[in-house]
Amino acid sequence: MFDDEFLKKLEMLYIISRKIASGQLRAERRTKKIGSGIEFADHRNYSPGDDFRNLDWTVYARTKKLLLKLFEEEEDLHIYFLVDCSLSMTLGRDGETKLRYAKVIAAALSYIGLSNLDRVAIIPFNAKPIDRLPPARGRGQIYKIFQFLDRLEGGGETSIKDAFRTFVTQNKRRGVAVVVSDFYDPAGFEDGLNFLRYQKFDTIAIQLFDQEELNPALRGELQLVDCETGEVRDITVTAALMRRYREAFEAYSKELEDFCTKRRMLYFRAAIQEPFDEVILRVFRAGGFLK
Repeated sequence: MFDDEFLKKLEMLYIISRKIASGQLRAERRTKKIGSGIEFADHRNYSPGDDFRNLDWTVYARTKKLLLKLFEEEEDLHIYFLVDCSLSMTLGRDGETKLRYAKVIAAALSYIGLSNLDRVAIIPFNAKPIDRLPPARGRGQIYKIFQFLDRLEGGGETSIKDAFRTFVTQNKRRGVAVVVSDFYDPAGFEDGLNFLRYQKFDTIAIQLFDQEELNPALRGELQLVDCETGEVRDITVTAALMRRYREAFEAYSKELEDFCTKRRMLYFRAAIQEPFDEVILRVFRAGGFLK
């Protein structure tokens, strides 16, 4: 999957990402918190036991108030790639599946994150996180990410809510959560994405689909079996039914997009037939990944 040609494309994407971000004054992307850094942030009232060395004597001379100086402390930005490995992601032909495409998207964005000296982690999930590649930093770590992604296999049912709740409890460090999934969850996507938002993760949702899902070669009397739940339905496939099916898919995708937009989450929809680098460029141009 991840050969020399793929690496060349990633390096070109990184160069493009630097050009897109060139209008912003930054060498390394960091988040900031109140700590012991050198950049002044704010004051707070002195409390017994505080370090006298942090008192602002200039303010005291002017107001006779004991105020403590607070400073901003830089810390690495963590990027978590939540890759859907449920059974529905394995559907496709000739090895071209949504899961394979999800791996490529995660690998490409991971390379950009590592090149920007961010910390990158991979968390595959179905009804729960099923494995974890701990946060890594530095471009040289991309081969470890390639190996981890390459051996991922699909299976099991989807439960976005349960998987993301477990993910949050296991990862106390907040950051960017990039969800790569088809979002086919019978219980819906709302609770899971809301949980990430409530826990202060900057969330990016990338919805994958196969063009063949929208135009399946199905006609007549059929028995359909849900690949994840095993639920069986007898149907008669007609042109009118296929039209309603495509309308339902578009409505569901629009619902997901509107949900994300209203909550300031970036949303992207991509067919697995679309060149992956075009999807990555769309993510760059939206401005959420390059800060």
